[in-house]
Amino acid sequence: MPYYTNETKCVIDNRQNCMKFGRPDSDYMKWRWKPNGCELPLFDAAKFLELVRGKSMAFVGDSVARNQMQSLICLLTNPLYGPLIWLGVNLAPNPFNKSPANLTLDLPDSSWWPEIESYNFVIVSSGHWFLKPLLFYVKGKFVGCHICRKEHATDLNVYYAYRMAFRTVFRTLLTLPKFKGTVFMRTVTGSHVDHGGGSWTEDGDCAWTRPFRREEARTDEVISEMYSIQVEEFRAAEREGRKKGLKFGLLDISEAMSLRPDGHPNGYGHWPHEKIRRPDCLHWCLPGPIDIWNEILLHMMMH
Repeated sequence: MPYYTNETKCVIDNRQNCMKFGRPDSDYMKWRWKPNGCELPLFDAAKFLELVRGKSMAFVGDSVARNQMQSLICLLTNPLYGPLIWLGVNLAPNPFNKSPANLTLDLPDSSWWPEIESYNFVIVSSGHWFLKPLLFYVKGKFVGCHICRKEHATDLNVYYAYRMAFRTVFRTLLTLPKFKGTVFMRTVTGSHVDHGGGSWTEDGDCAWTRPFRREEARTDEVISEMYSIQVEEFRAAEREGRKKGLKFGLLDISEAMSLRPDGHPNGYGHWPHEKIRRPDCLHWCLPGPIDIWNEILLHMMMH
């Protein structure tokens, strides 16, 4: 470890390029999750590329999904394998933006679903974006909101929207006539902001330089409930998909990442003179703990 550095010829997003912007410690790149009772093989780029030869993979999610995709691109970057082709995706608005965003709960976003039938692998994920102010629409009509302060509006909590969104995504994948791909759902990760008891949207930092021990890990009730909703909706979709011959896999990284407060960019996603509103305790340094997600993904694809 690490598999790559900021000198490797892959594109590391500046916002997650912790080495480029002077992070002084390096142990965060060397710790690795060890599952109970087995050894997780190291990432084998040649094996991954052989598995996906002639196939396509889509990441449907938010900026943390992009974070995982860019980790995968860097893990696969090697002059022996030739150029990699990837297409940019339309992302949800910035999760830190306090202006309410419109969210249609019963229809998938047109940025991904029309093309998804031809994809062989689809990785679905989302998390903190749903904690921002949102205006909810069902059947084209406004039905309520979350942190919007809209007069006479029904206050619908984040869990309602989160469940509806995953249900809609899975229903879409299950009902597309020509879709025969494998669906992976990557579970939600918590933020490790140290802010003295405030919410994740408030100022704070994540200046840890080592992983938590298991007894140090903190229980985030919101993330725990979001995790439960994800797994429930995934299991329901998996049962339905089995009837149609579709394969579903649960990429469950929540517990492993709860122990990695040391893996976030914090203040090392930009130059010191740049004015950034708050440290980034949501995304993950590249290289860093997020690379384990793709180690697990490869292992699941092989089995």
